[in-house]
Amino acid sequence: MYSDKMYELGSKSSVIREIFEFGLKRKAEIGDENVYDFSIGNPNVPAPDCVKEAIVSLLENETSTYVHGYTSAQGDMKVREAIAASLNERFDTQFKATNLYMTVGAAASISLCIKATVTAETDEFITFAPFFTEYKVWTEAAGAKLKVVPANLETFQIDFEKFEAILSPQTKGVIVNSPNNPSGVVYSEATILKLCEILKQKSEAYGHPIYLIADEPYREIVYGDLEVPFLTKYYDNTFVCYSYSKTLSLPGERIGYVLVPDAMADSKKIYAAICGAGRALGYVCAPSLFQKVVMKCIGQTSDISIYKKNRDLIYEGLTALGYDCVMPQGAFYLFVKALEEDANKFCERARDYDLLIVPSDDFGVKGYVRISYCVSTAQIEKSLPAFAKLAESYR
Repeated sequence: MYSDKMYELGSKSSVIREIFEFGLKRKAEIGDENVYDFSIGNPNVPAPDCVKEAIVSLLENETSTYVHGYTSAQGDMKVREAIAASLNERFDTQFKATNLYMTVGAAASISLCIKATVTAETDEFITFAPFFTEYKVWTEAAGAKLKVVPANLETFQIDFEKFEAILSPQTKGVIVNSPNNPSGVVYSEATILKLCEILKQKSEAYGHPIYLIADEPYREIVYGDLEVPFLTKYYDNTFVCYSYSKTLSLPGERIGYVLVPDAMADSKKIYAAICGAGRALGYVCAPSLFQKVVMKCIGQTSDISIYKKNRDLIYEGLTALGYDCVMPQGAFYLFVKALEEDANKFCERARDYDLLIVPSDDFGVKGYVRISYCVSTAQIEKSLPAFAKLAESYR
């Protein structure tokens, strides 16, 4: 016998992964250079030099046990101390190593926060469309329910009237992702202030904390002088879920952390619950080598200017062709209105021109597509005639 729920998840992958796998097959047939694969957020910008230098230094100068052996379940103490010091310098905070739990990327971080706070089958978490598709999987796997606030298609900021309408005493947490995947929008400080004020009021009214889970793998990937609010400065009951996958171009290495501030209600017990969730889910001792690598690369990022160049190229190219696009303020995704109501059919037609893009339905918004522009600039340049042909096919 087997779990019907796990079979369902395993036999049907996410729409992003399905398109990505189709792309691998198509590239084998006609060549990589002939397939314009914008399906997955797989950074093409090389990791900064510090990553290679750190790996070489660790392998040549440290013992095998230090490099490859177990760390503490919650992560190496010196690594956590270094991350806390960096956060304190950047955000004028007072974090310590004991506020951090090293994880296997942001997916593990968010899963741990949900698992650690669910206490009943009636518990609910809320997120805002458009949202990363796996939030629903992780919430339901923990025995809770995910409720989605419909998108404000004018600004892609939070629709507070609709948010307040679905808040209830069963609300255990709220998941926010800024810069956002898939829209590329950054929540303004005004949006964050209003969100946190509502959460404070409702927590008091319901007699229990409503946790804010900040999903932040794109924090450093922003354009211009835009500031991304650091949410522990605005709301005490905030978990920060971070990953180095995007900023250091290390998605396959699976390394990140959960931050549990001392200001959180019952913070020591909550941190222990995070540790317990890690134990229960098998997320203990994040990859040892890459814990030490990120410690040596604190403050470094991949070349963000390449993403800005790609953003400008594809945004300007598609809008010139008549596509309606949301201007990305961060991350490396372009959210584009499909040229017909059914985004899935639009993406199927795009395949006729070897354009692999992701329909928006699973992100909680109908009629849009996501284009991941963390690809080579040359691919974007070569793809524009194909996008032109796709648009022409609708005229």
